Amino acid sequence: MYGDRIKKHIFTRRVDQFFRDVYDISKFFKTFFKEAFKRPFHFNELINQCYEVGFRSLPLITLTGFIIGIVFTIQSRPPLENFGASSWLPSLMGIAIIKSLGPLVTSLICAGKVGSGIGAELGSMKVTEQIEAMEVSSIHPFKFLVVNRILATTITIPILSFYCCFIALMGSFINVHFEESSSIITFYQNAFSTITFIDIIESTIKAVTYGFTIGFVGCYNGYNASQGTRGVGKAANLAVVYAMFIIFIEEILIVQIFTWIINS
Repeated sequence: MYGDRIKKHIFTRRVDQFFRDVYDISKFFKTFFKEAFKRPFHFNELINQCYEVGFRSLPLITLTGFIIGIVFTIQSRPPLENFGASSWLPSLMGIAIIKSLGPLVTSLICAGKVGSGIGAELGSMKVTEQIEAMEVSSIHPFKFLVVNRILATTITIPILSFYCCFIALMGSFINVHFEESSSIITFYQNAFSTITFIDIIESTIKAVTYGFTIGFVGCYNGYNASQGTRGVGKAANLAVVYAMFIIFIEEILIVQIFTWIINS
């Protein structure tokens, strides 16, 4: 019996499964870049996916961004007033929202809404054998289903991220206006006074990276779903959990990299 277990697992079941997952993810990653630059290109499907990811997420992004702008301003005002630095509030809001809060909040919302949707949609197609049915037709399922969805999230989430920053700053301005009667031009001049070109680059790289992560994780879990309806729910759940976990790790890494670049 012990001999059978040695033959079945090289290390242990979990370690073997970990290396199998790493191999499958690497293969999925390689296939995406191989198919992304190969003809034919399904532009209509790509636009349709951008609409599904971007336009349908606008109401949620608008509401969340506005609330974050107001709440973060309200909570930041007392400490600044204690040091007589309340005039720095627009600058603080600008740097915090554009560099970190905008991309991070947008990606976490989209990981929950878009990532789970992609995982559930592709998972349903997988367990009902719709993907296998596409393989016998002239449509390449991986390119049509996976590549277009990953490209759509990579393109659309940076746009949503900057939109979220704009709405959050509007929420912050409303609070500042009622407290200090500041004009919108003065507020935005102060908010962008400390923003540099490299801050915009950092924010853009974050949003693009998070967008790719959400699309990739959602598609990977959905495309490899199994075990019927239970597998569909599992794929949707894993798409959200893994995407959020990876996004937080990417946030730390990108901040550390840009901090090192700025200080070097």
